Amino acid sequence: MMHKEFTILEDIVVHSVPDGIRTTLEKGKSGIISQSLGDNYTIVVEGNMYQLSGIDGEKIGEEKRELSSNNFANEEEVWNVLHTCYDPEIPVNIVDLGLVYNCELKEEEGGVNILIQMTLTAPGCGMGPVIADEVKQKLLSLSGAKAVEVELVWEPQWNQDMMSDAAKLQLGLY
Repeated sequence: MMHKEFTILEDIVVHSVPDGIRTTLEKGKSGIISQSLGDNYTIVVEGNMYQLSGIDGEKIGEEKRELSSNNFANEEEVWNVLHTCYDPEIPVNIVDLGLVYNCELKEEEGGVNILIQMTLTAPGCGMGPVIADEVKQKLLSLSGAKAVEVELVWEPQWNQDMMSDAAKLQLGLY
């Protein structure tokens, strides 16, 4: 697990974890990067956990991260993109966590419409809309993506059996 110290170089907008509330952290505060996966950073400042968009990485002295893709919106590429999305509290992508239940692509004039049905590890997770928006924005970056809908669903209820073997191994569940 990563635990790298940093000082905020300029004010940053973050989402608090796990409630997903958008807030601003002020320049000069110190913190720790607890996770750096996908395009985001999970940071701890003054004992509170936040998700920082990778595009703002330079504001904590890290590299700026931004997904850019020249790849066409086909099913393989959609799944590749989904593998870059992480729950900020868990160091496993949303696909291996078993959170993605359905992925549909419909060819239409002018591009591809993408529907993702996914769940969360807990229904009350405030980060749900933040994770869903990350999925949407990343998929919209694919060439040919016309529209993306990310639907949060609660049936079937998520459980650890839905995780891939690799995820279970990574989290020490084997």
